[in-house]
Amino acid sequence: MKNKKTELYIKYLFVDIILLNVAFWGVSIWQYEMNGVKLAPWFMYYLHVILSWIAASYVFKERILSLYDEFSVRFKYISSQLAVFLLIAISLAFIVLPSSFSKLFLFELTVAFYGLRLVYYWGLKRWLLSHYSEGNYSNRAIIVGINETSLRLREMIESNPILGFKFIGYVAGEGQDATITLGKNDQLSEILSGKNIQSLFVTMPLMGNEENAVDYLGICNHLGVRLRFIPENQLFFKNRSQWETMGDLLLINPQEIPLDRFDSRFLKRIFDLLFSGLVIILLLSWMTPLIALLIKLSSKGPVFFIQERTGINKKTFKCLKFRSMQVNNLADVLQAKAGDNRITPIGSFLRRTNLDEFPQFINVFLGQMSVVGPRPHMLKHTELYSGLIDHYLVRHYIKPGVTGWAQVNGYRGETNELWMMEKRIEYDIEYIKNWSLAWDLKIVVKTVFSKDAYHNLV
Repeated sequence: MKNKKTELYIKYLFVDIILLNVAFWGVSIWQYEMNGVKLAPWFMYYLHVILSWIAASYVFKERILSLYDEFSVRFKYISSQLAVFLLIAISLAFIVLPSSFSKLFLFELTVAFYGLRLVYYWGLKRWLLSHYSEGNYSNRAIIVGINETSLRLREMIESNPILGFKFIGYVAGEGQDATITLGKNDQLSEILSGKNIQSLFVTMPLMGNEENAVDYLGICNHLGVRLRFIPENQLFFKNRSQWETMGDLLLINPQEIPLDRFDSRFLKRIFDLLFSGLVIILLLSWMTPLIALLIKLSSKGPVFFIQERTGINKKTFKCLKFRSMQVNNLADVLQAKAGDNRITPIGSFLRRTNLDEFPQFINVFLGQMSVVGPRPHMLKHTELYSGLIDHYLVRHYIKPGVTGWAQVNGYRGETNELWMMEKRIEYDIEYIKNWSLAWDLKIVVKTVFSKDAYHNLV
């Protein structure tokens, strides 16, 4: 079972340890190193405060900080945590530190850490208020059914914007009044499309709705919407593979994929950061000025071609490429073809060697793309093929990639026949359903060393 509360706990713990490191090194350098005094043994002090904070955080594990709480509530919560931290730290100091340990350092560290946490969480709330209210960095969500369970779910979503959902409204369930909702249950497809929804929560009784569940799943897979069922009889459900928790609510995930797990997403993100960082430092740092000069000498126009493409959860992002064509008005609607007279001489070389795609590692580093995943398509293709290929939008359940399983199997470049795009989607969905880090590594190796590696990826 995947617990959203545990995921939040890990995120908060990770941030707090970063703040604790800032406080530790800031105080030790300011109060000791600059005055020529050694904090010895420094490693024992460092290990001591980290362990003390992990223990203090665990005490508060069941009470996750809600960023929409009143300031007085958040102030009390943070103050209580720091008091427990100080108590644990003092107790643990007598076990792991020398008998002459610096009590002043421990006090100064706690004060600095306390101030950093107050400032950080105040700033985070202000940032969330400004961005999540506009729908940025969050999935637009609606709830089918109005009952006690759905009301509790709405409260959790709106109280914890860091979960990544923005509540848009309710859809009336069967027999419910639709006057205060976005519409009726039989209008769901139109509502999901019209409101640009990325997540759907459906509250339903335990038995007797198998047919409705299949209908919901079909609609969501067709429109690329993530679906969660919320059983009204919560007490019946225990640990199963497709069940998640959000607070004290159990959710059923009928579209479960490996990257729904926080640990899998974290592992993939670390790989993306390391790989893209190395490419940016070792290759793009010196390639970009050289390629920029060649592009400028070859034709008039910008060095980079920036195009809006469809990313995770059907959100658009600005995809970067080195410009390989003459500036033209058809770039966003007409795919490049063999012998296309819009392609410049240097552009032809860039496309043959895939060098035009290298700026997308910046997209990867920024978190908009992944090293491996379904290739991002231009908006015109998303609009076209989502109406022609069933489950086409499922490919947007994860981040798009610089390379992908479809590409290393030969389905890359121009798609001038529908069956070619259908095969590409088939490979994309296979990858999404069976992702593993080992598979990512295999795809990267095949991309580099395949005999078709120098065909354009798009």
